[in-house]
Amino acid sequence: MPQELSLQVTPEIAANNDLLKNHLAKQIKVAAEDVQHVSILKRSIDARQKTIKFNLKVEIFIKGEVIDERRFTMPDFPNVANAQEVLVVGAGPAGLFAALHLVELGLKPIVIERGKEVRGRRRDLKAINVDHIVHEDSNYCFGEGGAGTYSDGKLYTRSKKRGDVNRILELFVAFGASHDILVDAHPHIGTNKLPQIIQDIREKIIECGGQVLFETRVTDVLVKNNEVQGIVTHKGDTILANKLILATGHSARDIFELLDKKQIFIEAKPFALGVRAEHPQTLIDSIQYSCDYRGEHLPPAPYSIVKQVAGRGMYSFCMCPGGVIAPCATSPGEVVTNGWSPSKRDQATANSGIVIELQLADFKPFAKFGALAGMEFQKSIEQRSWHLAGESQKVPAQRMIDFTQKKVSSDIPKTSYVPGTTSVELGQVFPSNLTHILREGFSEFGKSMRGYLTSEAILHAPESRTSSPVRIPRDPITYEHVQIKGLYPCGEGAGYAGGIISAAIDGEKCAQMIAQVLKNKV
Repeated sequence: MPQELSLQVTPEIAANNDLLKNHLAKQIKVAAEDVQHVSILKRSIDARQKTIKFNLKVEIFIKGEVIDERRFTMPDFPNVANAQEVLVVGAGPAGLFAALHLVELGLKPIVIERGKEVRGRRRDLKAINVDHIVHEDSNYCFGEGGAGTYSDGKLYTRSKKRGDVNRILELFVAFGASHDILVDAHPHIGTNKLPQIIQDIREKIIECGGQVLFETRVTDVLVKNNEVQGIVTHKGDTILANKLILATGHSARDIFELLDKKQIFIEAKPFALGVRAEHPQTLIDSIQYSCDYRGEHLPPAPYSIVKQVAGRGMYSFCMCPGGVIAPCATSPGEVVTNGWSPSKRDQATANSGIVIELQLADFKPFAKFGALAGMEFQKSIEQRSWHLAGESQKVPAQRMIDFTQKKVSSDIPKTSYVPGTTSVELGQVFPSNLTHILREGFSEFGKSMRGYLTSEAILHAPESRTSSPVRIPRDPITYEHVQIKGLYPCGEGAGYAGGIISAAIDGEKCAQMIAQVLKNKV
């Protein structure tokens, strides 16, 4: 039988299969030539000490042992062309994995997506970056694959209790992702590779008899006697079904407004808001690895930091080593930032959202909007930023030290944010209490990460789409809306996920609940 072993090795050994075999042979006291194969099961970096190590969990096969690497088998997806139909609104990770699982469970998904298919989105992303034109239905947030497709592809989640994380990772591998995502502690596909995987998932759904309708925006949810009957599209078409998974993402404000108008119960939800900070990647490497040059065997260093300031949590969010900052507005007259990294994380800069936990009390000036108060607060920050930066897709920016000292930066160097920046004192962007927390927080960050607080770091505002400003309440057991039967609020937009993995898990759970209900009716 193969042996499993957990150990620490140098980056050089971790990167070289022959060196690793020799090292392991000494560990288990066999000749190096007797180690015929090594499978890496788990891999992480320990940079807490001056000498950096890789933590590995490996499986060692000695000569004569059958090499039986653990491989995921694609589920058996039946043809569901004539099966009962379930509407899935939104083709982000929650919607796509819900649809895929519906197929697996013998139901026919009809996926309705306001944006374009994954390749068609590219022209509209160029328009927002180069021409400062925001396409309201096709942008970094809307379109096949949702926000994750072109804004990073991180697969790490702390929410292990939500469901089977490995199943989702294995499905990604089955559809073309690198096997490394099953191994690495912080798996990442990369924005350059995720589009093809998303396309392959969609093609599997269609191959099995499901439907996917692009450039189709839902304008009404049909409800009778507090039960879903179907939806109406912007083209005037009606699609009938009494089961609807609503997976529209955290930026579908028109859906929140529709539900509120129809008196379908929703509620304001706190989220986090702040700025996106960009540093030279070499600076982050020197801080995290305590060296002048990280070498060829260490990846670009990430960071994670959290502080309590004036009773609020302030923390890094969606940190992108070797990445860039992207424009993520979904309507004209607003600016929004986000970050992403290609699979190799080989860009010269590192960026991260640095955000503050908001409270419902922060939304009091917008109380007249009821459940939409948080959304209106969010809009006000984005619209103010647009105005301050010159009413284009440029964003307000400031050197980090200048921000802490309340000084307008005399110049802003070119950053990775393609539409450009305008030098603004960022205290004008945020309410005074949040500005105070950000200023104090960056000073505290600088104490924990020596070198982090620097004029080389440029703050871009705002980072405002961290999660949904609205929760669509559902029964914790059935996942059905607390008021409307047949309506299944799902994923980030409903307030039940925070990233690709947790959204995909939530989509699968909603599909399972629907299948269970329909099975019990038979």
